[in-house]
Amino acid sequence: MIGAHETVKESAELKALIDVSIEGWRFVRVFNRLAERLELNEVARYTNQARYFLKKVDDGLKPFGLHIVSVEGQIYDPGMAISALNLADFGPEDTLVVEQMLEPIVMGPDGLVRGGTVMLMKAEQA
Repeated sequence: MIGAHETVKESAELKALIDVSIEGWRFVRVFNRLAERLELNEVARYTNQARYFLKKVDDGLKPFGLHIVSVEGQIYDPGMAISALNLADFGPEDTLVVEQMLEPIVMGPDGLVRGGTVMLMKAEQA
């Protein structure tokens, strides 16, 4: 059975591209949190550089028909292509929201390539 994190057979080259793209996505998220601590006049410059980097990552994925998807802020649905690390912390009656994407979803021309990893929270806390 194929797990949430690997849904299609990937060549070594494609796997490396996807891995680097995911790590770049994660790095930009950390970078943006750090940039928020800077003085206001510096924040825009650094976040624009991070946004440019993510655009270059997306541009590198496009020739392969790949793109990164984030479902952060969306109502959680068990059918989403994600693994929720803290799902067991909630009851079946709770309405949940994707609080944080720890690893993005990667989609390809034939559908899901890799599932994402998330943290959830109750919708009332959103």
